[in-house]
Amino acid sequence: MASVFSMIINGDIPGRFVWKDDTAVAFLTINPVTPGHVLVVPREEIDHWEQVDPAVFAHLTAVSQTIGQATRDAFDAPRMGLLIAGLEVPHLHIHVFPAHSVETFDLALAEKDPDPASLEDAATRIRAALRAAGHEEHTSD
Repeated sequence: MASVFSMIINGDIPGRFVWKDDTAVAFLTINPVTPGHVLVVPREEIDHWEQVDPAVFAHLTAVSQTIGQATRDAFDAPRMGLLIAGLEVPHLHIHVFPAHSVETFDLALAEKDPDPASLEDAATRIRAALRAAGHEEHTSD
């Protein structure tokens, strides 16, 4: 059975994508710890991060860094958080989010029912920052 992330990648479930390429996608999580919380996900279903091909992992971290820079600019964040938890969905995903304090890293404190308009606003802001940084070929609306 496909993971929920594969269903989002395949368009079976809607997602607010900010990045797409042949190896990875990035989209807003529906349970953000802060506005602008993005998940960077390989297209291939890989459960454990330590089992991913090193080249794919390097690509995922490069995309995470690019998304992090754009998100920092879009939200004027003092720091950017990066986390691999892997317990919520059995499909490798990297959390990238504006970090204002160490509490930001507690996924248990994620917003359970965010306003869809705030998620769409965050996606729009991140896409605009990515385009401004020259990554328009990977952004999508």
